[in-house]
Amino acid sequence: MGWPLRMFQEEGYYFVTSRCFQGRLLLRPSAEVNEVVGGVLARAVQQSAGTVRLFAFTFASNHFHLLVWARGTALADFMQYLRANLSKKVGRLVDWSGSFWERRYSAEPVLDDTALVGRLRYVLAHGVKEGLVERSSEWPGLTCLPQLLGPARRLFQWFNWTKRWSKRGREGMEAVQGRYAQEWAEPVELEVAPLPCWEGLEVEERQGLVRGLVEQVEAEAQTRGTPVMGARAVRSQHPHTRPEHRKRSPRPLGHASSRRALEELRELYRVFVAAFREAAARWRLGDFSAPFPLFSFPPRVVPGRVAQIL
Repeated sequence: MGWPLRMFQEEGYYFVTSRCFQGRLLLRPSAEVNEVVGGVLARAVQQSAGTVRLFAFTFASNHFHLLVWARGTALADFMQYLRANLSKKVGRLVDWSGSFWERRYSAEPVLDDTALVGRLRYVLAHGVKEGLVERSSEWPGLTCLPQLLGPARRLFQWFNWTKRWSKRGREGMEAVQGRYAQEWAEPVELEVAPLPCWEGLEVEERQGLVRGLVEQVEAEAQTRGTPVMGARAVRSQHPHTRPEHRKRSPRPLGHASSRRALEELRELYRVFVAAFREAAARWRLGDFSAPFPLFSFPPRVVPGRVAQIL
């Protein structure tokens, strides 16, 4: 069974999730992992040149969530860069050389302001809702919470391995320091933008709204009365650990505060899929001029093939 077709918008908001291979704890928090992840994420946003805007993020031990705005298919390039660099650079840190990601990422449209705030609340709830920590601020992994409650910009280190390989070629391997040496570290700034529905508010007002969401999350967790693992136990887990039981739930088509908005999205997706399949059928017959829907990924034309006359 193939993957569902991915439908991008001319511009829109997305809730993005990517999970580690077999649910292993390859992103298990540590000071080194957090620094590398922050640098890669900041570099990915920088490389997007304004076509991707970041509102929220959280990195769990075996998956991560992002809340973003993206133009057209820019999110595909952004995620390819982000996931490829995380797999290489975090993989080295945790001594993992196999597949890093379980499957392709999900990118679910977020259709209105209420749904955007709901997705932000979901991001801030990580660690607390799973019973890993008692408070959101105690999660030891990389999260946007400090930037939402303090300065929106934060500096990380991007380890420039291209520079390292270049020097290794000129001076020999014995003269080159390790992959995470300060010689290859370049400062890169990561900025978290305010939700569009909060842009007109003062900084203190936005921070108050974030605190309110966090308080709701923590109050709900306390009513369950379940034991908490704690940040120290989270950090002590081996990154190669494969969970015995994993939660699996169907991915929603999108997020909205009304049923009607979701029904409209479902109809748009149905039309998109029908148009793509019709164009693909013509392409298979050799008609390479068949129009595919905007912001989709048509098959590549095979060099040397000539279209048949229909």
